[in-house]
Amino acid sequence: MTEASRQNARSARRRAREFALQGVYEWLLKGGDAGEMGEIDAHMQDGEGFAEADLGHYKALLYGAARDAAALRERFAPFLDRQVEELSPVEHGILLIGTYELQNHVEIPYKVVINEAVELAKSFGGTDGFKFVNGVLDKLAAEVRAAEVQAGRRG
Repeated sequence: MTEASRQNARSARRRAREFALQGVYEWLLKGGDAGEMGEIDAHMQDGEGFAEADLGHYKALLYGAARDAAALRERFAPFLDRQVEELSPVEHGILLIGTYELQNHVEIPYKVVINEAVELAKSFGGTDGFKFVNGVLDKLAAEVRAAEVQAGRRG
C-alpha cells in the first residue's frame, strides 16, 4: 500500500467516524430508540461529503454503538468521573464509538482508536472534552487490550 493510499484510507475512516458520531449524537438526542437508526442512517448518508467515508466502517460504528450501547456503557462507566447521564451527548457518543472500536476492531491499533476519538472530541466537543475522552479510553484500553498496551509501553 502506497503512502497516498494509506492517507486516503485514513481520511475515509475519519470521515466514517465523523458521520457515525453525528448519527449516534442524533440517536442519543432522540432518546436512543433502536427503531430510529435506519432513518438516521439514511439522513447521514445523504450528507455532504459522505461519499468520501468508508461505508463499511461507518455502518459498523453507527449500528454497533447503538445496538451494544448498554454493554459499552458498562465497559467505560468505571472510568468516568461522573454518571453516564451527566455526559454531554458528544462525549457520550464518542465514548460509545471509541469503546466499540476498542472491543470489536482489534485490527486497528488502540493508539489510533484513542487518537481518532480525541480528534472527534476536538472537532465536535467542548473545550477540554478531548482530555476527558483521552483519559477514559486510555484506562479502558489498558483493560480491553492489555497485551497490546503493555507491548506498546515496553517498546
